[in-house]
Amino acid sequence: MLNRIILQRSYRPIQILAFNRNLATITKFDTKKFVQLLQEKGDFTQKQAETAVQVVNSAINDGISSITNNLVSKETLSSNAYQQKVDFAKLKGELQTMDKAEFTSLKKEQEKLRTDLTNLKNRLKEEITKNQAGVRLDLNLEKGRIREESSIHESKIEETYTRIDEEIANMQMQIKSVKTQVMQWLIGVCSGTFALMLAFIRYFG
Repeated sequence: MLNRIILQRSYRPIQILAFNRNLATITKFDTKKFVQLLQEKGDFTQKQAETAVQVVNSAINDGISSITNNLVSKETLSSNAYQQKVDFAKLKGELQTMDKAEFTSLKKEQEKLRTDLTNLKNRLKEEITKNQAGVRLDLNLEKGRIREESSIHESKIEETYTRIDEEIANMQMQIKSVKTQVMQWLIGVCSGTFALMLAFIRYFG
């Protein structure tokens, strides 16, 4: 975001050099001397030497004029520097404001996440409590059903034991009755036998 802001802003280039004097006046050279040098060492005629010096002088002056047109004064440079300071101060303020806004936004997001986590924790706790209550209810119902079935089985077992006891008692009574009948029969047989023996003894005695 910082790079985007910096790229969106445009600043005027600062000119580093500023001169109040005309460079053309500084770079003036002695044309007569150069004409003489060209005549003496270059085998130029006077007209050729003067023409060559004029061409060189004109080219130099054109270059100096072009350079001086691109230079600015100290006042302009100071104004540009001041404007740069103002722009940077403004940019700094905007960045600080943006940082504060982003910090506030992040803080709000953090608080929202914390609230959501708290709500989720409470919901999970409620769900766990409900599930535990349901499981406990199911366990209690299952225990009740098991107890009921166990009671029914115990009743059936007791009933079976009672019937067995009754059958055993009936069998014991029947056995006693049979024993009594057998004893009576034996007594009758013994009595008859004894009577026959007495009669036999009397008859043959």
